[in-house]
Amino acid sequence: MLQETNIESDRMSESKEDRPALALNDVRKSFRSGGDALEVLKGISFTVRPGETVSIIGPSGSGKTTLLGICAGLDQPTTGTVTLCGEDVSHMGEDQRAAIRNERVGFVFQNFQLIPTLTALENVMVPLELRGEKNVRERARELLGKVGLADRVTHYPIQLSGGEQQRVALARAFVNEPDILFADEPTGNLDSDTSEPIVDLLFELNRNLGTTLVLVTHDLELAKTTDRLLKIDHGVLSEINASGHE
Repeated sequence: MLQETNIESDRMSESKEDRPALALNDVRKSFRSGGDALEVLKGISFTVRPGETVSIIGPSGSGKTTLLGICAGLDQPTTGTVTLCGEDVSHMGEDQRAAIRNERVGFVFQNFQLIPTLTALENVMVPLELRGEKNVRERARELLGKVGLADRVTHYPIQLSGGEQQRVALARAFVNEPDILFADEPTGNLDSDTSEPIVDLLFELNRNLGTTLVLVTHDLELAKTTDRLLKIDHGVLSEINASGHE
């Protein structure tokens, strides 16, 4: 009997590992505009495996940010299904989606999204405190050390450079060891000299923790560093090869 139980447990474990980190099936998103429906996403379908890195590129207004928001459970599709970390979030309420985001998802934004009244250390502690965890200060301090800010833990965002603020944002994104990380133009507000070490840190943390990465960027060279490259244009998604061709 014990042997059968162990076999069943192994099967359940394997099944969980085989599940996609993210899966979209025929996702469409429409907004009302002057009484008419404006379709921003037009039947998007793709799957991301656990640990995979995927970039999404496209011109301004192509639907990149809308797509990322739906992938991350920040918004819901008009039709279609979104499975995030094994959960169908398409028809969940905001509280349910927020719980999944808090426990399983990390975010890095172009404009950093740090809380100005909190220090670097306190900003990194926020996700863990929202989960009700205790003794989180040392974990946050450890992550800030890994991104090279051990001597800046008591500084407020206004006292940090753009590159330093994005390092704090990276530490905050990885502090709860998320299953999947969504990055929206993470180097968009940084100059080339500053953006390169940020990208290196992003991929280093991603590799070390085995986190799935979905990256939205206008930078084709950055996009080519991921396992797969997707392009969205006028709400239609296509996969392109490493040379940038469909």
